[in-house]
Amino acid sequence: MYRASASHGVAWVTGASSGIGRTVAIELARRGYKVAATARRKDELAALAAASDNIFSFPGDVVDGAHMAALMREIEAAHGPIALAFLNAGIYFPAEADRFSAGLTWRTFEINVGGVVNCLDPILAAMLSRGGGQIAINASLAGYGGIPGSTAYGATKAALIYMAEALKLTYEPKGLTVQVVNPGFVRTEMTAHNTHFEMPFLMDAEQAARIICEGFERGGFEIAFPRRLAWFAKAVRLLPYALFFPVMERATREARRDL
Repeated sequence: MYRASASHGVAWVTGASSGIGRTVAIELARRGYKVAATARRKDELAALAAASDNIFSFPGDVVDGAHMAALMREIEAAHGPIALAFLNAGIYFPAEADRFSAGLTWRTFEINVGGVVNCLDPILAAMLSRGGGQIAINASLAGYGGIPGSTAYGATKAALIYMAEALKLTYEPKGLTVQVVNPGFVRTEMTAHNTHFEMPFLMDAEQAARIICEGFERGGFEIAFPRRLAWFAKAVRLLPYALFFPVMERATREARRDL
């Protein structure tokens, strides 16, 4: 299995202006990488880049596929080949917990899934031409099974898990390492908007970043945390529906009461 290192090239992090993306960019820079940080919010990216000599701002919107392809070429022209790509950009709209909305659902898919697809297109081609590279896709433990109030978000994360599995099987024989990152609840702007239910094992973004970067170095397909929540989610996913729904109804009773 190929494992990227700072000596191999640049790390590209999308959704880097806040939350997990921001802290992972900082942690990768601390570990010696030159980090190309991408997000829509230029001011936040500029502040991030100012915090480290190893972080460079490359603003862009992941839903613009042509721009992502051009941006990737710009990154490599300026700093060398991308050895590690952490495709992290994503969104959760709290309004989806209030009522179902086709528009909100499609927008969530456009960003969370479409944004990853738009970045994969150029980075896969570049890494395949070089015969090596490491790609990590940020999904979520929410992608393991249905959760009340998370119809769109959870569905996009399930799609990303499947996509990462298929990519691993397709491209690992060609020298690429594909990983999926499945976090639980992390203290970010996204979780700050949650008022519907308690978030068990909530951890700081800095701790999450250390776990993720250690996973990049260790290898293996899945980086899932916190362990207790991840193992519960994995176990429940294996249940037949006759048991799955009663278990999930009990586990999410508080969340369903507030919906």
